Amino acid sequence: MIDTRIVDGIAVVTMAHGKANALTTAFCDAVAICFNGLKSSDARAVVLTGQGKMFSAGVDLPHMLEGGPAYVRDFLPALHRLYEAVFFHPKPVIAAINGHAIAGGCVLACCADRKIMAQGGGRIGVTELKVGVPFPPLAFEVMRFATEPKYLSEAIIGGSTYVPEEGLLRGFVDEIVAPEMVMDRASAVAKTYAALSPAAFGQSKAQIRAIVRERVAQAARDDKSIADIWANPSTLQYMRDYVAATLKK
Repeated sequence: MIDTRIVDGIAVVTMAHGKANALTTAFCDAVAICFNGLKSSDARAVVLTGQGKMFSAGVDLPHMLEGGPAYVRDFLPALHRLYEAVFFHPKPVIAAINGHAIAGGCVLACCADRKIMAQGGGRIGVTELKVGVPFPPLAFEVMRFATEPKYLSEAIIGGSTYVPEEGLLRGFVDEIVAPEMVMDRASAVAKTYAALSPAAFGQSKAQIRAIVRERVAQAARDDKSIADIWANPSTLQYMRDYVAATLKK
């Protein structure tokens, strides 16, 4: 599912879960475990990327439909653990967005400290409402943190995906480079961040992102109602319709 190697003090984490790096319970947990393990490693920064032309297509909807409500209720805590492990990782995290980053995959990219995307390499955006599901608290707060405020409502409610240049305008992307330069540029940024004092960087990052932790704690009361919507039969029918109209073309 994941290939991890350390090169010149930088951990390169490559997601390799099928063709789309679709998020399942097992895959979310695997990435979270990987990031938690890197806290005590010799790596001073992390580059997260995908393979081929896909960063991550987000939640594995066919797998979710097959698992039904019981699977949904197991999956949502795993999704939270994934975003928590990446967003609050104490070391610098650079997303090398090699291709499409859709829905939960966009949220995952936006967990990084810096997002480098390949020019013409795919689309990026959050399509959750088109699928029929609300954002879990941490996913929503990650997007609020990353998105330019004037575009937040459009991004969340509109459910559109964008080319890299439009993603840059909205805050989903920080920098666009030629496809063959994505990993080199991400590694260069990671090395720049890695040269900083780890203690100073970690403390500053925690301070910058503290508002997200506070808001998620305040929104914890919504967890059950959100899970109820995700697991509702009418929501699963929205998913089926979305899969039929989009993923099976």
